[in-house]
Order: sequence, then C-alpha cells, then structure tokens
Amino acid sequence: QLQLVESGGGLVQPGGSLRLSCVASRFTMDYHALAWFRQAPGKEREGISCLSSSGSTYYRDSVRGRFTISRDHAKDALYLQMNNLQPEDTAVYFCAADTRSPYEYCGNLVGEYDRWGQGTQVTVSS
Repeated sequence: QLQLVESGGGLVQPGGSLRLSCVASRFTMDYHALAWFRQAPGKEREGISCLSSSGSTYYRDSVRGRFTISRDHAKDALYLQMNNLQPEDTAVYFCAADTRSPYEYCGNLVGEYDRWGQGTQVTVSS
C-alpha cells in the first residue's frame, strides 16, 4: 500500500528546473524524518536530501546549492526544488519517511526509511 505519492517529474533540458512533490497517505509526515532518494538505471538508490522533524537538512554534495528540500505542514507535503539540472541528475526520484526512529535526525541510507513513494522519473537531456 502506497503511503507516499510523488509527482512533478518530467523531461527537462540541462540547466532547467523541476519541483517534485510528495504527499502522505494514511499517516502524517509530522514527527518523522523525510528524504528524497534517486536511482539511475543500473545504479543503487542514493540519498539526495533529507529533512529531520526538527528542521535540520542534509544534501548530497553533488546537489548542494542546486536542490532545496522543504515542507508544507498544512498540506502534509514534502518538496524538492531542483535547479540547474544536469544529465547526471537523470533518475527515478523517490520520497521516503522514517516512522520508526524516535530521534529527530535524518539519514541518507535506504534502510533508515520504511515508507516510500512509487517514484517519479526525472530525465535531463538536450
């Protein structure tokens, strides 16, 4: 059963922007660590950014300064603003939540998250 649903992916040219959205189903995002991951063909799923329940953020070096993670508490939504997209950003992007940890921190490991969206494709190509 899907508990997170992503949207906003698509095809963009290098240098373009996209905003990914993720909304919760059957649970609230409040009190949980939230994250964005991506997986390119033939590659392992990697953490891109995360947001702790206390508001702390993490960004992978390759996206820092270009991507921004944010929350809309009223809408129970998570966003990833992606600017200056490059071909190497091409991947399926997933949002995730950690509903098990009592700690107000976020991590970048797949095993730390128990709720996942279905993924949304982002393709950056000229």
